Amino acid sequence: MDRPTPRPDATAIWLLAVAQTLGYAGLFYIFGALLLSWEAALGWSKTTLALGPTLSLLVSASVAPFAGRLVDRGWSVELLTGGTALGALAVASLSLVTMPAQYLAAWALMGVAHAACLYEVCFAFLIRRLGPQARPAIVKVTLVAGFASTIAFPVGAGLAEGFGWRAAVAVFALALACGAAPANWVAGKRLRRGQPPGRRPPGTETPEEARAAFRAARRLPAFWLLATAFGLVAANHAMLVSFFLPLFAERGASPAMAVAAAATVGPFQVAGRLLLTLGEARIGARRATSVMLASLLLAAVVLWLSGLAPALIFAFAALQGVAVGLMSILRPVLTAETLGQRGFGAISGAIAMAPLLGTAAAPFIGALAFEGAGGQGLIVLAVAMAVVAVACAVPLLRRPGAG
Repeated sequence: MDRPTPRPDATAIWLLAVAQTLGYAGLFYIFGALLLSWEAALGWSKTTLALGPTLSLLVSASVAPFAGRLVDRGWSVELLTGGTALGALAVASLSLVTMPAQYLAAWALMGVAHAACLYEVCFAFLIRRLGPQARPAIVKVTLVAGFASTIAFPVGAGLAEGFGWRAAVAVFALALACGAAPANWVAGKRLRRGQPPGRRPPGTETPEEARAAFRAARRLPAFWLLATAFGLVAANHAMLVSFFLPLFAERGASPAMAVAAAATVGPFQVAGRLLLTLGEARIGARRATSVMLASLLLAAVVLWLSGLAPALIFAFAALQGVAVGLMSILRPVLTAETLGQRGFGAISGAIAMAPLLGTAAAPFIGALAFEGAGGQGLIVLAVAMAVVAVACAVPLLRRPGAG
């Protein structure tokens, strides 16, 4: 089980980072990377295909609170490892589909894996295990995992073009099974070293204590503002990333330029996180959140203008990457700073439902907008989401003592 430890294990942190990178590539970015290949090979509409990640994330949102409670009880490592193995099985089954029902079933199973092995459980494990030292560890994980889209888009597109989309999906499944799952297991065991067997770890709560902390947190307006703001940021990104390639093509980009721009998002996620890390003493949570929201809003505006100059899609990718990179660090940190660490697994799991639900709905809503109003309609939605997220965040940013 999990207890605070005075010295983070650097090897374990980097192993978790590798696992998260492969996890996001195989369970999230795979849709955007292979959308055009699926559409051409299967003959299904964007709306039908978008139902897959939508269902996956709806399932993930429903499972997230349960996963959070298991984290509070000390089952983080088992969730991370078992969830990744389940994800490998689900992605492997995706390579065999011939009918929409099979496609949706594979994505539903991927949703369970998503809730068990990606950022929420990983970060909750680190916060519970490392306490005040969790933030640097989270930053390291996200610095590496920021390259998930950089890997997924060119690798997915290249494999699909050279060997077919089924082979591409099989490679993603292999990466999860042979790379991410063992990395999670070894990292978890290393971080648990020195824990006396058969004792409830210090720093974890009984189920009753965790439920009491969760009930107290959800009565606070800050709980709902955090959930709504981060939910809209996640929905904005998921909607855009799901349609990067067709959206860029509509803006006038060549196929090679579109793939290159999509792959640019990852490095700029890392850049945003590095800036936050290097300026940690001067950049508090409030200022970083302001930068995140401004970048998100400006990114959508630049994407609109790229219809006049397609090369602007690279500026959009840079701004979008910085925003999403900051969000992945700020969400667990702001949750812990604003609502405390007691019952953190349950609280963060509940707050995660908003980003997960937003991310789940985004591909389907985006497909409807794209097919009904083209890329312009998609961009208008992205701007609206960013504006409302800013409005929800303002009261949090004005709180006395905010970072």
